[in-house]
Amino acid sequence: MNQITAIILTFNEEKHIARCIKSLQSVCSRICIIDSFSTDHTIQIAQDLGAEVYSHVWENNYAKQLNWGIQEAKIQSDWTMRIDADEYLTEELQQEIQLKLDGLSSHISGIEFTRKVLFKGRWIRFGGFYPIHLLRLWRTGLGACEQRLMDEHIVLSQGETIRFTEHVVDENLNSIHWWVTKHNNYARREAADALNQKYQFSYTTDLSAAGNSQAHTKRTAKNSFYNRMPLGLRALAYFIFRFIFQLGFLDHPKVWVFHFMQGLWYRLLVDVTIYEAEKSAQGDPIRLKNIITTDWKIDC
Repeated sequence: MNQITAIILTFNEEKHIARCIKSLQSVCSRICIIDSFSTDHTIQIAQDLGAEVYSHVWENNYAKQLNWGIQEAKIQSDWTMRIDADEYLTEELQQEIQLKLDGLSSHISGIEFTRKVLFKGRWIRFGGFYPIHLLRLWRTGLGACEQRLMDEHIVLSQGETIRFTEHVVDENLNSIHWWVTKHNNYARREAADALNQKYQFSYTTDLSAAGNSQAHTKRTAKNSFYNRMPLGLRALAYFIFRFIFQLGFLDHPKVWVFHFMQGLWYRLLVDVTIYEAEKSAQGDPIRLKNIITTDWKIDC
């Protein structure tokens, strides 16, 4: 039987970590927590459930934290899995992994899962949020997280990718206040990523190596069309496209809040953040990079 090591990044995830770990126990031979010095009961819960815990300071960069964890855990299993603490494998996906993994051809290096996102207990079925296919399981040593500040994906160095049928579920149980605080931080990271792309402050991995056609298509559309639109107007246009043309209005009214907050409020916040940074820099790229790295404390 093939062995799997799961990597989970955590910070104060006591509401979610037990659910996540328990969903992995039937398919993973090893579960490694990469914790950013949680102050709640995350570490104790994880250890009680048999997970290994590694502590590492958070540098406001998911890719760096994940790649550090992959290296530090010294993974020897056949496969490595990435999963977020507020996600869990359905029983159907656990069974699919158990049934199919051993029989895969050696030229298959990566496996995509289909993510199902829930908001306030309701499935987000429309607005471009389903189905979302993510490379989450790969042969050890052949995958790494691309160096981006946002929207980072696992990139394979060789081999082909296939897709399993069943779901990994993303269901965060925190309050809307927590969600807003989290997205305030995301806005700076996404603004920094957009400015990084515009001014070429650093090198980022080419997603084409990942073999994820869905993610590649979305990023291409974002870079070639969305990012060329005027700040502010593009946020409104995106919300209209998502809520009307991608049928977001067909979701439950509770989910309308998510579409508005994530599809308009958040996108507008990113644009305002970009505008303020460029205005403060007064056209000086060096000063702009200093704002990102010093004021925002983001390494780009």
